[in-house]
Amino acid sequence: MPKFEDCLQRLEQIVDELERGNVPLEQALKLFEEGLKHSSSCRKELEEAEGKVEILLRQNGKLQPEPYEPADRAQTVKK
Repeated sequence: MPKFEDCLQRLEQIVDELERGNVPLEQALKLFEEGLKHSSSCRKELEEAEGKVEILLRQNGKLQPEPYEPADRAQTVKK
């Protein structure tokens, strides 16, 4: 599977091609399908990276890792 940066770059190229609007319908559908695959790949890689992110907190003079919680999830939990 291509790296995140490669997938994102290709996705941007696909969007540019489709936005120009001079692509035949059949080619546009193929590009759209390819774009969905790259988008899914990027999303999966970002979700995996998010799971690995940790916030370091200073507690009792020691740095302790704490699992990262996205802002929207943290607000939901606190309610």
